Amino acid sequence: MSDRLPGFSTLAVHAGAQPDPTTGARATPIYQTTSFVFNDADHAASLFGLQAFGNIYTRIGNPTNAVLEERVAALEGGTAALAVASGHAAQVVVLQQLLQPGDEFIAARKLYGGSINQFTHAFKSFGWNVVWADPDDIASFERAVTPRTKAIFIESIANPAGSITDIEAISTVARKAGVPLIVDNTLASPYLIRPIDHGADIVVHSLTKFLGGHGNSLGGIIVDAGTFDWSTGGKYPMLSEPRPEYHGIRLQETFGNFAFAIACRVLGLRDLGPALSPFNAFMILTGIETLPLRMQKHCDNAKAVAEFLAGHPAVASVSYAGLPNDKYNQLARKYAPKGAGAVFTFSLKGGYDAGVSLVSKLQLFSHLANVGDTRSLVIHPASTTHSQLDDAAKTKSGAGPDVVRLSIGIEDKEDLIADLEQALGA
Repeated sequence: MSDRLPGFSTLAVHAGAQPDPTTGARATPIYQTTSFVFNDADHAASLFGLQAFGNIYTRIGNPTNAVLEERVAALEGGTAALAVASGHAAQVVVLQQLLQPGDEFIAARKLYGGSINQFTHAFKSFGWNVVWADPDDIASFERAVTPRTKAIFIESIANPAGSITDIEAISTVARKAGVPLIVDNTLASPYLIRPIDHGADIVVHSLTKFLGGHGNSLGGIIVDAGTFDWSTGGKYPMLSEPRPEYHGIRLQETFGNFAFAIACRVLGLRDLGPALSPFNAFMILTGIETLPLRMQKHCDNAKAVAEFLAGHPAVASVSYAGLPNDKYNQLARKYAPKGAGAVFTFSLKGGYDAGVSLVSKLQLFSHLANVGDTRSLVIHPASTTHSQLDDAAKTKSGAGPDVVRLSIGIEDKEDLIADLEQALGA
């Protein structure tokens, strides 16, 4: 190729991959092995001492996974990435590098219900404390900062309501506080939004969703932007202090702008163990090759369906940032000009019972707890994904009793609208 930088679609197909040097296979092989042979004793010692890069054991790294990591890092504009077993695993591994018992992190209230549950309950056993802020009130993030704050966590497009978060404004708060901004970019994918371009220091994904795109493989990924100085103020000893298990290496000093990705691999993944299967990495890589094509069709379909629902007499309101009168439309135009995503919610005039009834009457939409599939999906969050929250918390997170969430697939939009029309009419 010439010296020009490859475009997004080219990176989605080629980044990180080369023909297999042994067999000439063009598709990335599935290296279905637990471990790898060392050249000699010195080679083994250098790998274990972080003095050389290479493969040791698939729990820590695998060649198939490495292609996936390099590809997503390229798409997001990061310096390095680490693939793990799920989006939830990515969040645990990230925060383990940043938080000590008693530390705090600030999180936007509008998050995936599973993340709210993980942050509120599971992380308590680690001594990690979440402080909630309102993404519609940037000052609430500033008010939440304390000396114990070690990170800020938001979603670029919030699940379930599809609202757009002002990443740059919250990044300014994080810079002032001297802490990294973590952005879950699952619902947008880098095709719509690249959070690093707007001030994010770490990006996480559930690869299970739009990046994989076909509802067949679990996975998560962590992308290091390479923008944060982990040595400042001694806040992050996992990165700035000598690591006794690696002969006193300081990760920030040794690995520079990809030190965080290294820490997640050699401290987090090594010891917590949520390794991604090479087979799942292969499946997700295959999905990423069509990401630009799929995401545009997802967005075009979603806008058409949202417009239909906005005019239906049984619908009280539609929350989709792609609609001109939506409160998040200006943010969508700024951050996601190619489309406002494929996941959104709408409220039914019949309330909770109408929501439960609707999902049972749809025929083309699949009623299940996932998003980002080629197929269109539906769920009633108040009775499922957000059922662990009280009514007030459900409403604050965008999942009130009358709310239905749709994840719009790549079918013909006319068929999706017809299915909704018959279910709403029934």
